[in-house]
Amino acid sequence: MLTEVIKMLELMPILDNTKNTPLYVQLYEYIKQGIQNETIKPGMKLPSKRKLANHLGISQNTIQTAYEQLCAEGYTESNPRKGIFVINMEEDLFHFSTIETKLNKDKDKDKKKELEYIIDFNSGKIDLDYFPYSTWRKLTTQSLFSENSNLLSLGEPQGEKHLLEEISKYLFESRGVHCSADQIVIGAGTQFLLILLCMLIGKDYRYAIENPGFHRARNVFKDQGMDIQPISVDKDGICIEELKKSSANVVYVTPSHQFPYGMVMPISRRMDLLKWCTERDGFIIEDDYDSEFRYKGKPIPSLQGLDIIGNVIYMGTFSKSLIPSIRISYLVLPLTLMKKYKEHLKVYKQTVSQLHQDTLYRFMNEGHWSRHLNKMRTVYRKKHKTLLSSINKYMDENVEIIGDNSGLHILLKVKNGMSEKDLITAALKMKVKVYPTSIYYDKYENNRFPCIMLGFGGLTEIQIEEGIKILKNAWSI
Repeated sequence: MLTEVIKMLELMPILDNTKNTPLYVQLYEYIKQGIQNETIKPGMKLPSKRKLANHLGISQNTIQTAYEQLCAEGYTESNPRKGIFVINMEEDLFHFSTIETKLNKDKDKDKKKELEYIIDFNSGKIDLDYFPYSTWRKLTTQSLFSENSNLLSLGEPQGEKHLLEEISKYLFESRGVHCSADQIVIGAGTQFLLILLCMLIGKDYRYAIENPGFHRARNVFKDQGMDIQPISVDKDGICIEELKKSSANVVYVTPSHQFPYGMVMPISRRMDLLKWCTERDGFIIEDDYDSEFRYKGKPIPSLQGLDIIGNVIYMGTFSKSLIPSIRISYLVLPLTLMKKYKEHLKVYKQTVSQLHQDTLYRFMNEGHWSRHLNKMRTVYRKKHKTLLSSINKYMDENVEIIGDNSGLHILLKVKNGMSEKDLITAALKMKVKVYPTSIYYDKYENNRFPCIMLGFGGLTEIQIEEGIKILKNAWSI
C-alpha cells in the first residue's frame, strides 16, 4: 500500500496558480479522473494531507477541501485513523461515463461537420434576416407589464380568446375558412395537434395518407396505433379513385402545396374529395402548412371553406410564415369534434406559453402580421425566381423541376444516372447539403431518375446561385 501511495505522489501534477480554477478543484478533478479511468485503483489509499501538501507545495486545507468533495460525491470514503480510500464502484457507472464521453465527442464531430457545409438547401429553414426583431421585442415587453401578470400562468387549454379571434379573422380573409374563434385549438406544433386529433377521432376510423407524403404525420398516426393506408398522388394531388378503393374514412392531405411534390390541388379534385368524404361519413384533415407563399395563379379556397357538411379539419402553423421557434400551430375543428374536444380533451394543458400568444395577438391586431407577410412574399418570390433561373442556366435539360408553383422548396429530378444516395454524397463532398425524397414514401422504389429536395427559404440569392453551380459540378451535368 505504501508503494502505491509513493507512486501516486510521483504522478501528481504540478498545480497551476495562474489558472482561474481553484487549486482544490484542479486536484479534485485530477483524482476523480484517475478513479474513473482506473489509473487510481479501487481500494487504494490516498496520500495523507501532510505528505501530499509537502509534495505539491500547497496548504493542507486545500487538500482537505478536495478530499471532502471526493467523499461527498462518493468516489472515496474516510476510514477513521486509517485514511481515505477509493470506493469500489459498480463497473457500469464508469462504463456509462465512457459511453457518454464518446457520444459527446461524436456530437462535437457532427456539429463540426455541419459547420463545414457552406450551403444548406434545408426546406425547414426560413429567412430570419427580415424578422421584425424590434417590433416583436416591443410587443413582448408590453405583454410583460405588471398588469398582465396573468400571462405568466398556463392559460386556457384551447388557447387565449383574443388570439383565437385574430386567427379566425385572418383565416376567413386569406383562406376563406369559415369558423368562429371557439372552433380553434392552439398547440405547440403540427405533430402535437395530430396526436390530439387521433385521440379525438379515435381508432374506429381508418386513415389514408398521401404517398409520398409528410413523414412526420405518418409517424404520428403509426405511433398512435392507427390503421394507415398510403394513397398515390398524381399531377392534381391525391388519387380519388385509389382512395375510393381503400377502406379509409379519414384522409390527411396537403392540397395547397402537396408535400413533398408541391402540386396544388385544383378545384375539381377538391370537390371530388369532399364528395368522397360525405359518402364515407368521415373526415378530411387539411394541412395548409405554407399556403401563404404562392408564385403562380390565384389562390384556391381552402377545402374547409368549400365544405358545407362539416367534415373538414383545418390545420395551419406560423412556423413557415413567422418563426419556427414560436411553436404556434392551430386546428379548426368541425362543430361535432369541437363538442367532443370540450367534453374529453380540455383536461390537456395548453402547450404554448401565454406570453407568446399575447405577443402574437398584438402583432396581428396592430397590422404587423399582414405587413410582415407581404414583405416575406416578396423576399421568397425573388429567391424562388433566382433558384429556377439558376437551374435553367446551369443544368438545363439534365434536370426537371417539380412543384414550383408555391411553398419554400422544389424537387429536382436529376437525369444523370446517379442514385439518390450518390447525389447527396457527391453534394456533401462539395460542402453542399441537399435532401432525399425517399423518406416520404411508404415504400420507396428506386426510380430511374431520383428526386432531390431543395429548400431555399434560409438561403440568400447569392448562396442559391452558387449552390446550383456547385451541384452542377458535383453531379457532372
